[in-house]
Amino acid sequence: MDADTVDPRVAGILDRLRHLPGALLPILHEIQHELGHVPATAVPAVAAALNLSRAEVHGVISFYHHFRTSPPGEHVVQVCRAEACQAVGSRALEAHVKQRLGVDFGATTADGKVTLEPVYCLGNCACGPSVQVDDQLHARVSPQSFDNLLARLGVKS
Repeated sequence: MDADTVDPRVAGILDRLRHLPGALLPILHEIQHELGHVPATAVPAVAAALNLSRAEVHGVISFYHHFRTSPPGEHVVQVCRAEACQAVGSRALEAHVKQRLGVDFGATTADGKVTLEPVYCLGNCACGPSVQVDDQLHARVSPQSFDNLLARLGVKS
């Protein structure tokens, strides 16, 4: 990839982090933090900076559920799918959330307001089912309290 076509934010991240031992994951995390996702256009630059193949970089991005390859919605809703949350009703909550938003995991609502993502533990096991909205953790979430969260975000039915 031509250096002139690399997003300057990605180039800065690569310059800053490429020399770290095991730099691939820190670089991918930083790109996603900065851009909201890891765009396909960043893969060749990351691969070249770390002397990896594009397939190796893509393999890591696709392996970890955390990484997004397209921009998220205005808000990101993560529903915990770990066993502790399942034991206290997260499957029913998950069905409600999908129905309420009209999207499945990995998708964004048509209005671009909400991206729905699965997460496999939010570290809030004693207080499930748990949901994270943007960076805010919510405990003991019911369908009704989820609807209230959406209303506070300005998301309409």
